[in-house]
Amino acid sequence: MLLTIDVGNTHTVLGLFEGEDVIEHWRLATDARRTADEIAVVLQGLLSQSPLLKGADIDGIAICSTVPSVLNEMREMCRRYYGDVTAVIVEPGIRTGVPVRMDNPKEVGSDRIVNALAAIDQYGGPCVIVDFGTATSFDAVSAKGEYVGAVTAPGIEISVDALAAAGAQLHKVELVRPRSVIAKNTVEALQAGIIYGFAGQVDGIVERMTAELADDPDEVTVVATGGHAALVVGESRSIDVHEPWLTLIGLRLIYHRNTA
Repeated sequence: MLLTIDVGNTHTVLGLFEGEDVIEHWRLATDARRTADEIAVVLQGLLSQSPLLKGADIDGIAICSTVPSVLNEMREMCRRYYGDVTAVIVEPGIRTGVPVRMDNPKEVGSDRIVNALAAIDQYGGPCVIVDFGTATSFDAVSAKGEYVGAVTAPGIEISVDALAAAGAQLHKVELVRPRSVIAKNTVEALQAGIIYGFAGQVDGIVERMTAELADDPDEVTVVATGGHAALVVGESRSIDVHEPWLTLIGLRLIYHRNTA
């Protein structure tokens, strides 16, 4: 089985593949202070508690990370606790098959390249990937499978935290769809602003990106992923596909490209 690990700024998502299928998954808070030994304890605890994995062996690990300190500890964890398992870490020198057409390709986060590979493999190009993470990122991939550009906006969680911190009579609310757009109380007013506000942002940015990406914008597939995608997908006019495991799928593809 292949263990895939996507380390984001806020959350770390782990998925276990049997063939091409995700058979088990977990979501953890990313903690930059956690050591390699602590990561190993958490990981082994998750694996041992899953009823699907009794007697199963990990025969490969694929990792990408946007947090350098965590990546260092992940690398050490693989060395100390899974030394006999082939580990592929997405970093310079790893074959992804995605040409990066940016002014400085080194600025592009590894997770965004991984997402681009998965989107092209699953849906073809051109495409736009909307990743609802700490930031809401929009990645443009050409018909040739090239990573050609991006848009980055504040994420849902960051925006909610900032609003609660700045408003004396405002507070964090449960992120669910309110009864109507025109709210009758403060909680639902905040929920409407968050859900419909971000859906409008997505539609506006995607419309401009697809117009630049293809002569016929209808040819562009818009793929949503990330922890908060489910909040917005149902309210957005522009999202075609919701794939929560897009990054994990990309990690699986990169693992096999580099170990075949």
